[in-house]
Amino acid sequence: MDLSCLFEKSDMIPVIIQDAETKEVLMLGFTNQEAFRLSMETGTAWFWSRSRRQLWNKGESSGNFLHILEVRTDCDTDSLLYLCKPDGPTCHTGARSCFFNEIDPEDVKADIELEKETEDIEDTEDTGKGEE
Repeated sequence: MDLSCLFEKSDMIPVIIQDAETKEVLMLGFTNQEAFRLSMETGTAWFWSRSRRQLWNKGESSGNFLHILEVRTDCDTDSLLYLCKPDGPTCHTGARSCFFNEIDPEDVKADIELEKETEDIEDTEDTGKGEE
């Protein structure tokens, strides 16, 4: 596969990390060309930290490295999937996966309805229709 198009759309692309054995999604990170090259050379997952603005090798401080067993790209070749064998918890909180916060769709629907009601009240106040 020709990987030259990986970074044509953006200098940085998302990488989904999945446990190669359980198929559980462990984390989402971002890679640039240098991090991708290092990942392929070392066999462990490297990322570009958007907050620290630097390269980082997952596990270099915690010892919980992500060993890459397989790499896949999506159909548009603008995101990656690393199937990995983790040495330990993936999340900086100590959790196995970074995806442990559940969002209840019913709560989201209620929040959307509340926002709509608030916007309607503000619109009524702005137009003066609510004045007597």
